[in-house]
Amino acid sequence: MGNYSIRDLEQLSNIKAHTLRMWEQRYQLLTPGRTKTRIRYYDDQDLRKILNVSFLNQNGLKISHIARMSEQEMAEKVREIVEEKSDQHNQINALVMAMVDMDEAMFEKIISTNSLQMGFERCMIEIVFPFMHRIGILWQTGSINPAHEHFISNLIRQKILVAIDGQVAPARENSKRYVLFLPEGELHELSLLFAAFILKARRQQLMYLGQSLPLNDLEGVSKLYQPHYVFSVFTSQPARHNLPQYVTELQALFPHSQVLLTGYQALSAANEMPEGIRLIHSFEEMIEFVETGTALRQPEKG
Repeated sequence: MGNYSIRDLEQLSNIKAHTLRMWEQRYQLLTPGRTKTRIRYYDDQDLRKILNVSFLNQNGLKISHIARMSEQEMAEKVREIVEEKSDQHNQINALVMAMVDMDEAMFEKIISTNSLQMGFERCMIEIVFPFMHRIGILWQTGSINPAHEHFISNLIRQKILVAIDGQVAPARENSKRYVLFLPEGELHELSLLFAAFILKARRQQLMYLGQSLPLNDLEGVSKLYQPHYVFSVFTSQPARHNLPQYVTELQALFPHSQVLLTGYQALSAANEMPEGIRLIHSFEEMIEFVETGTALRQPEKG
């Protein structure tokens, strides 16, 4: 069972904490527990209810009307609106509710509908990753039940893997070679997998090495595969104080390749990066990079 502060509810529902307190007092929407020091805390049922309340309120229903609805009536109205409205805000909120309820059928419907309407790639960029960004801080701080994280992450991972397998066209004659990996201790793989999809969809060549790869294990890859680019996502690893040295060693392992980095750790340490590193700030930027082929360095054939 989750244990949420009012700030957690604010982050997930996009309703200010003082508004939540007012609704709590005026309409008895929530019944929080109290710690020994009298601090409010909320459980999964409270979170589920306030997400539905927020969704309905943001779609035009007055809070006084919502407060008179049963939880079942709220849930049915939410599903009705989700099916009618396909804007980004509503779809992201619907994914949050699917995660909290561990509702795989709802998740499948949201992803399938949006993929049909805008294509899988745009669905991921405009719906799925913004959703992940919203709840990412709460995952890292442990406010969200780890079961929720594993549930939604594995569903997204399956979708990306299926999409990658669907890219059956051979690499272009003039395609570039990419090595994709995550550093040792880094397990946040979804961005790396989606980068692999972007490359496969544009008929590039890639060697996918996956999660938590010790730097020493990359020895020999440079000579064997001769990549044009080495791509990695630094979300929680390497540690900030080790990052410049790690990147310098990575460059030494691939002296004829362009190193491309993204992720929170890499982007927050932009001023500390060795010369020649290319930082990627968004998937749109990566797509433009792949399609335009603007390289800072080109590998030399051995």
